[in-house]
Amino acid sequence: MRLLIIMLFALVCALQYRLWFGPHSVKEYFKHQEELKVHLTSNLELEKRNKMLMADVADLQSGLDSIEERSRNELGLIKQDEVFFRLVAQQDKK
Repeated sequence: MRLLIIMLFALVCALQYRLWFGPHSVKEYFKHQEELKVHLTSNLELEKRNKMLMADVADLQSGLDSIEERSRNELGLIKQDEVFFRLVAQQDKK
């Protein structure tokens, strides 16, 4: 009987060791949970960026107004017979 108790105790100790320190342990589980949170946050940011890009593509495909707006803002293009004024702030001389 005593030998059976010792063998069962050794088995429980071996299983506990594997649970806490072996492969696929509790420590690794928590580490993977933290990595998962980081990846989920990154995925949310990327989904927002993708939605913005898809909206830009849809605007560019839908008409010339968005193309004209984009060329004016990003490339500084102006129409023919259009006057462009650039206002430059004056720097203080000290």
